[in-house]
Amino acid sequence: MRFVPRRTKTERVDVAALVASATLRIPDPALGPARAIARRILMAVAALFLAAGVVYLGRSGYRHVNGTELTFLDAFYYATVSLSTTGYGDISPITPRARLTNIVVITPLRVVFLVLLVGTTLSALTETSRQITRIKRWRRRASGHTVVVGYGTKGRAAVDAVLAANRRAKVAVVDSHPPALEAASARELTTIAGSGSQRGVLAAAAVDRAESIIVAVDRDDACVLVTLTARQLAPSARIVAAVRSSSSVKILKQCGADSVVVSQETAGRLLGVATSSPTVVEAFEHLLSHERGAFITERAIGAHEHGRSPIDCEKHVLGVVREGVLHRLGRSTDDRLAPGDRLLYLRSDQG
Repeated sequence: MRFVPRRTKTERVDVAALVASATLRIPDPALGPARAIARRILMAVAALFLAAGVVYLGRSGYRHVNGTELTFLDAFYYATVSLSTTGYGDISPITPRARLTNIVVITPLRVVFLVLLVGTTLSALTETSRQITRIKRWRRRASGHTVVVGYGTKGRAAVDAVLAANRRAKVAVVDSHPPALEAASARELTTIAGSGSQRGVLAAAAVDRAESIIVAVDRDDACVLVTLTARQLAPSARIVAAVRSSSSVKILKQCGADSVVVSQETAGRLLGVATSSPTVVEAFEHLLSHERGAFITERAIGAHEHGRSPIDCEKHVLGVVREGVLHRLGRSTDDRLAPGDRLLYLRSDQG
């Protein structure tokens, strides 16, 4: 089923404020300090040669203090003292050897000094501009992505599953804990710092254009608030939430969650089953994994499958999803497929 984002009123987001507060960070390949300094030095040298070339091409407009025609060395010297803001005229080398020494020795020292003096400021300004540009580009292109609220154990496992199913999937992580955000950034994921229950934070993650939202926070009450806020901003997105207690399932459904996973009770059932049938737990792990073996998945039926029996359309059918409700085979009021149905089946990694 293809996701078509529903047009809703878009929350206004101040991109510059997001950068200043480090709320939204777009992953950027790390550049080592040595390479960063080397790049700045090369840019400074390139600027010197460019300035010297411009001066040399227009040398007829310059007057040498000795009255001689400017050589390229003279032009390079003029560019050196000009770009380094050291001035000229009061003390100036008059021999080629002295000028060459000034270029080879003094100028690199000036460049190093300028890099050490203003490099940090320039780097910060450049990084801020880059972040603003990249955030605007990301928000302009963000559509059909997955927003994961909470990057703890559940959130990381959810991201693993999403990327295992589709390596090209776009994922944005929302969390308020710096270590979690750093871990997500290390995986080159877009991160948004803040609480998922705040409209501004979810708006920064462009949830109104997201295909799915995974709520994997630690507390059930926080999960309810996040789900309610996310549903208000994203009426058409699919929201999946994880809670500790089954008593929260009903209220989460009322708040707009499409699917609710009860983590503690599910884990408890598996623990009980493992006491008598330990291999069943291993089989469940394989079924939930896309990495190898068989796994559970679903698909929409084709027009040619209308009216047919589910078992005639797909091997290892587990059930039929009709109007959002799963019907196991043999217990549905109608075992014939109808338009809009989806098949839940066991698929091997061979297809």
